[in-house]
Amino acid sequence: MSPITVYDVAREAGVSIATVSRVLNAPDKVSPATLQRVRAAIDALGFVPKAEAAARARKAHGRIGVLAPFFTYPSFVQRLRGVADVLAQTAFDLVIYNVDSTARRDAYLNTLPTTRRLDGLIVMALPFGPQEAQRLEDGGLATVTIEFSQDPFSSIRIDDRAGGRMAAEHFIRLGHTCCGFVGDSGLPDYAIHTSDLRLQGYRHQLEKAGAGLADSHIALAAHGREQARRSAHALLDLPQPPTAIFAASDVQAFGVLRAARERGLAVPGDLAVMGFDDIESADDVGLTTVRQPLEESGRVAVELLLAQIADASRHVQRIRFPLTLIRRETA
Repeated sequence: MSPITVYDVAREAGVSIATVSRVLNAPDKVSPATLQRVRAAIDALGFVPKAEAAARARKAHGRIGVLAPFFTYPSFVQRLRGVADVLAQTAFDLVIYNVDSTARRDAYLNTLPTTRRLDGLIVMALPFGPQEAQRLEDGGLATVTIEFSQDPFSSIRIDDRAGGRMAAEHFIRLGHTCCGFVGDSGLPDYAIHTSDLRLQGYRHQLEKAGAGLADSHIALAAHGREQARRSAHALLDLPQPPTAIFAASDVQAFGVLRAARERGLAVPGDLAVMGFDDIESADDVGLTTVRQPLEESGRVAVELLLAQIADASRHVQRIRFPLTLIRRETA
């Protein structure tokens, strides 16, 4: 039987050879409908690109990929540092794929197993479904996920709701009964909505303690320090402003602290402030925060991945890292 070629795929999908080539090499430049049609043809025919066939024969490319959104966020940079630290001690190079849309995420997940020369893939904070998981598995691409779980891959997670509860419990211990929250709005559907999860835990624990969290005391905006500063001002303009504000990230907490300074408020005397993540600069400003082990999660993810590459029969591992309340000057 003659090997399946791109011509066969193009004929099956009803597209040009050039379109098939774009799907294989630049999927982000192809419409979602065309991507789906060409992928369906590839699956139906069992097509394997020549480059990938040769790569499979070699079985080692010396490259580990990281697929991530928001890769310029300090928390992601810190996690990537953990990945890079481990890989620096190996012969593997690190390749980062930035995701800024659902189409780009799906394009990478569907084409990386067959068109990129990778030995393994780490997917950060980008949930995907069984179909994409099956494609990764069928392509033989060892995969580890961070911040979510998807069978049949090993994963690393934290409990974001528990982090919100920890923040609420700390404020309650300090005697605060009027609390606020600054978090994210307009998050893309392709990413994990950690801000929502942290708010859920925070609100639940406040209500459990009888303090409650009024809708008017929840300020959501696009992620960023300046947006959080404006959100904090809106909360502090309320007839009964909060005496404590929990921000969904340290970066947003920095914005809250700036708003407090602009109003001449003493922190924590007039306003207690907490963040989440414990990025490196949190200690510089004395920010009380919920620490998640960012660099450690990156290091462990790589170690799991390298072990999987060395032995594909290794058992899947579900690792949940603990969170820690780091008390500093702001609360």
